[in-house]
Amino acid sequence: MTSTERPILAVTVGDPVGIGPEITARTLAEPWATEQARPLAVGDAAVLRRAAEVCALDVEINAISAVSQAHFSPGVIDVLDLGIAPGDLPWGAVDGTAGRAAVAAIEAATKLALAGDVDAVVTSPINKEAIWAAGSTHLGHTEMLGELTGSTRFNTMFWVRGLKIFFATRHLSLRQALDKITEPNIEHAIHEAYTALRVFGTDEPRLAVAALNPHGGESGKFGDEEIVAIGPAVEASRAEGLDVTGPVPADSVFHQGLEGRYDGVLSLYHDQGHIASKTVDFHGTVSVTVGLPILRTSVDHGTAFDIAGTGRADPGTMHAAFKAAVELAPFSGKLRTVYPPEAS
Repeated sequence: MTSTERPILAVTVGDPVGIGPEITARTLAEPWATEQARPLAVGDAAVLRRAAEVCALDVEINAISAVSQAHFSPGVIDVLDLGIAPGDLPWGAVDGTAGRAAVAAIEAATKLALAGDVDAVVTSPINKEAIWAAGSTHLGHTEMLGELTGSTRFNTMFWVRGLKIFFATRHLSLRQALDKITEPNIEHAIHEAYTALRVFGTDEPRLAVAALNPHGGESGKFGDEEIVAIGPAVEASRAEGLDVTGPVPADSVFHQGLEGRYDGVLSLYHDQGHIASKTVDFHGTVSVTVGLPILRTSVDHGTAFDIAGTGRADPGTMHAAFKAAVELAPFSGKLRTVYPPEAS
């Protein structure tokens, strides 16, 4: 792979007073990062310099104002310097300035991806209270990216040890999520998951749909959602030619997927899929936003304010998100065609 073939990855530093700057600096300082890609940090140079000091990294922080100024070379971390957050904000505290810097980094990286100046966006964790203090009304990264790209079909895909996990519902209380388990909603989620599997290189996907109730409901004895909603949605999808199985009891389906029986599993609510993936490989689970016209991968954890600034943050999840972006970058050209921004 030549230098011009390596994808350009925009890596946001996340909340400046969380662990994002540390795991970003540790990852981009790795020799393999510049061997596999052309990485560009997006955030504040002062913040990244402090993170490099905390982590005792022997690297040069190269502050730039345009992608064309980047070195993309070992021992140098190029950072698109936004000049918002200073390098002396208190670690691990909700701060409006930090929130504003985190939002600005996401906006800048997304703009680069939409313009085709970078091949993918890799995001570090942000703090919801901080971005709200800065005036944002979004629930998190995904919703923000949806608005910035003019998309309404966005959702989350977890990628762990080759298995892709999708979510029929996400940021809802469990009680609210149960109300969303309807035949039309599940059928829609099946189609979106199936499309994503094809976009990311699986020509003939095998998708399983998790059951909601213990033992798949035991023919209605433990709940009837499998009978009235999930099962009919699976059958309707199969009638359209999709290779979909389910509902499969949730205590088995993820294990079966990891064994290779399925390419993807549709989880019915947030924690059902999160617990399965993070238990098997917490640091290796990568979040990929599907339904956007740009490629975005992310760590799957928060800002860890309790250890921010100590240099102890494990960069494993950022390593995994970075490598996933490299692997998925060849498919990024499909995204604008399959997921065009909604007309305004």
